[in-house]
Amino acid sequence: MKIIDFDNHTDLSVNLDKLEEIAQFLTSRKLELVITDNKTITKMNYEHRAKNTPTDVLSFPLEIPAMPNELSHIPLGSIVISAEYVHLKAIEFGHTQQDELSLLFIHGMLHLLGFDHETDQGEMRLKEKELIEQFELPLSLIIRTGEY
Repeated sequence: MKIIDFDNHTDLSVNLDKLEEIAQFLTSRKLELVITDNKTITKMNYEHRAKNTPTDVLSFPLEIPAMPNELSHIPLGSIVISAEYVHLKAIEFGHTQQDELSLLFIHGMLHLLGFDHETDQGEMRLKEKELIEQFELPLSLIIRTGEY
């Protein structure tokens, strides 16, 4: 069963099967994945984070107070990724656009699952590293943050 509701507003080629594999490893709940351009993600970044700049990935977890057993049918939330960042970072780090998309998707998924690298003690970075190794992705997400 597919759990990603995919909405691509760009011409970025996406192997959704790879992202489904990652998503299903982490959750059984449905989620939305939107691929957009820098103009749109800048607007969203400003509206939700008061930052008037483009960013690579934004996550919007659904915050619904309920008992844990009652959550299985409720979507996890939404991930928005900039196709322009995917393209530029893939070139910068010398890997495929699909690899870059997968790295950003992992980052967004962990945010949906409650991880927060801005406030935790490195737990999110450790989980990212574990998942990057699990799915045989390049370590550039870890390397570029300067955290191992």
